[in-house]
Amino acid sequence: MSVDATMHVVRPGRRDAYLDWLQMLTGAGLVLFMWCHMLLVSSVVLSPRIMDAIAEFFEATYMAQVGGPVIFITMIVHFVLAARKIPFRAEGQKTIWAHAKMMHHADTWLWVVQAVTAMIVLIMGSIHLFVVLSDLPITAVKSAARVQEGWGWFYLILLPSIELHVSVGFYRIGVKWGFIRTANRPQAKKAENIMFAVFMAIGLVTLLRFAFLG
Repeated sequence: MSVDATMHVVRPGRRDAYLDWLQMLTGAGLVLFMWCHMLLVSSVVLSPRIMDAIAEFFEATYMAQVGGPVIFITMIVHFVLAARKIPFRAEGQKTIWAHAKMMHHADTWLWVVQAVTAMIVLIMGSIHLFVVLSDLPITAVKSAARVQEGWGWFYLILLPSIELHVSVGFYRIGVKWGFIRTANRPQAKKAENIMFAVFMAIGLVTLLRFAFLG
């Protein structure tokens, strides 16, 4: 009895290529939002008044009221597009996990990190958006109160999840679209680690400032 071990490889079609581009563009939009958000909240380190002034500008121009729902929809679209490649069945997850352990390849583990952090960011990011937008106006005092009243652990989980997802995402996009080649992968990974460390440091200092804001 013979076994047909032929592997049939399905080439991605034009539709998949368009969806991949849309996934990348929605991801870029979310990264841009994250940087603007980081600019807003980290300004509290300089002065709570500066943060309040920036927040007031966003609200006066309706960027917060309109932008919040747009960001949420973009998150959903980005997740749905990325979920095309995430195995949700237990059997598929076991296979991915087994391959990751067997191959001992760092980039395979980065895919796992990307998938796990995506779930965390989608759930916790949606909660954060709802809590903030349902309690306008945004002020330094309100943000500090959330951290001091028990939400600190929430942001200590959300912060590294976002930064990991973004830094790994930049690296994987560069590899996928040919911007990062085999020869310069070590330099790209170093840049990825630096990006993660810088934004984590800014985030932690900001949380610390909120924790002690009187």
